Amino acid sequence: MLRRSFLAIVFASPLSFAKTAQGVLLAQDYKPGIDISQYLISEKLDGVRALWDGKSLRFRSGQSISAPAWFTAKLPSTPLDGELWLARGKFDELSGIVRKLQPVDTEWQSVKYMVFELPAGDGTFAQRNEKLQALVKQTNWPQLQWVEQFKLSDDKTLQAKLKQITAQSGEGLMLHKADAPVTTGRSAVLLKLKPVSDAEGVVTAHIPGKGKYQGMLGALQIKTEDGHSVKIGTGFSDEQRKNPPPVGSTITYSYRDTTPSGKPRFAAFLRVRHAGT
Repeated sequence: MLRRSFLAIVFASPLSFAKTAQGVLLAQDYKPGIDISQYLISEKLDGVRALWDGKSLRFRSGQSISAPAWFTAKLPSTPLDGELWLARGKFDELSGIVRKLQPVDTEWQSVKYMVFELPAGDGTFAQRNEKLQALVKQTNWPQLQWVEQFKLSDDKTLQAKLKQITAQSGEGLMLHKADAPVTTGRSAVLLKLKPVSDAEGVVTAHIPGKGKYQGMLGALQIKTEDGHSVKIGTGFSDEQRKNPPPVGSTITYSYRDTTPSGKPRFAAFLRVRHAGT
């Protein structure tokens, strides 16, 4: 049975994207027409973003990650940016592992820290990438891995690579401007390319269901990163409709297109990225 608070539209103060994104580089969507040769390209991993400051591991939100002491003890003192990852198509399993307040050692033995940036480094991204690769090699620990970066010549080869990755259950590609300095916030120096676009929003309300969804969630009202209010009514399992993401949670949703004002069209729920408090 749906909890009482779900039987009416409930509003709460959403999490601040400015706080969430502070000190972190976030990607814009790729659009054809750019000079592909100016970017280093990598597979987009469907993992959990994790920031290492040399002493502690944190989520993108700033919340501490309860990783086992033996895991963090293996990491170098150099700050790192990357994703905790299991394998393609295993985001839900990974999220369940890394969000536990009491980590389970046997579960963490399968978790890899896939790193792609030196957030305190200098020089261009291409230069930092070489230093990062050398650091991972020097650390010599199988659970710390460098995310391979490669170059392509044009949009045709980029689309072919995307098709290859997604055919193998990969999520997409990331393009990082090779000459970019360390950058934070949502920036065009980092682009994401997926068959279907996605974005994040904060849950502001639960809209009760009707008909076969009576007593369950009908739709989520969310606030997008651009400030649009969007209703999402598809993409949920029955279990998720019975236990919806709490108000204040950050979710990932897919969409096909945007209106002239930038509001997403055909939005569908994908997953919870950060649980509300």
